[in-house]
Amino acid sequence: MRIKVGEIQLNYEVSGNKDGDILVMSHSLGCNLSMWEPQLGALESRFRVLRYDTRGHGKSDVPKGPYTLDQLVRDAADLMDALGIEQAHWVGLSMGGMIGQGLALDYPGRLKSLVLCDTASVMPDEAQPIWDERIGQVRRGGMKARIPETLRDWFTPEFVEKNPPVLEKVRQQLLSTPVEGYVGCIEAFRKLDYIGRLHQIKIPTLIMVGEKDPGTPVEASRAMHERIRGSKLVILPSAAHLSNAEQPEAFTKALMDFFSKM
Repeated sequence: MRIKVGEIQLNYEVSGNKDGDILVMSHSLGCNLSMWEPQLGALESRFRVLRYDTRGHGKSDVPKGPYTLDQLVRDAADLMDALGIEQAHWVGLSMGGMIGQGLALDYPGRLKSLVLCDTASVMPDEAQPIWDERIGQVRRGGMKARIPETLRDWFTPEFVEKNPPVLEKVRQQLLSTPVEGYVGCIEAFRKLDYIGRLHQIKIPTLIMVGEKDPGTPVEASRAMHERIRGSKLVILPSAAHLSNAEQPEAFTKALMDFFSKM
């Protein structure tokens, strides 16, 4: 379904327990709301699950970029407003985790809990040339130019060799992402810098990361864990960046264990 949010239309899906708390799930760069399918069954038993496509992704509108991180955060808050949601739990991976941090910091009171997966709170200066290179790749060759390197970063070699059906699903998500949306979101989060404000987050927080994640490594998660008081850190063995797809059982168990203590 699509709904007007600010100046754009966002695509979303709602499913699960009609009497449960709302749980919002926010995907990675280059993916869409289908990224969360491995977790959906378990979460729907407890929550009313809201998944949505970030602007420039999936079936949401693709306004001309660049975007800002404030825009992506405001989109999430406006989506909640449009659907009459006062408070929700949040699960975000990579870009979705960055949006979740912004929502917790800039819209206090809107989130009941926060799950930050394979993400970071600051973008180091040395990463900027990498983003320039990736923008150039897709401008020249389309999204297919990013497929090989992205899959190498997102999954361990062992997983790549043994799980072609999972990789194909992710490949299709990447190929269906508009170049303008992909680049627009990169421009948004390449200026990420929440690390000095993380102490302001007071809600229950779970931080998860694949032990072999090269893009948002364990050290980035430890930095967040040290600054968000009372947060829990879970390091998932044998997982790279898209840990919810590479280790779906362990990922889902960590989620459900976290929520069971509320």
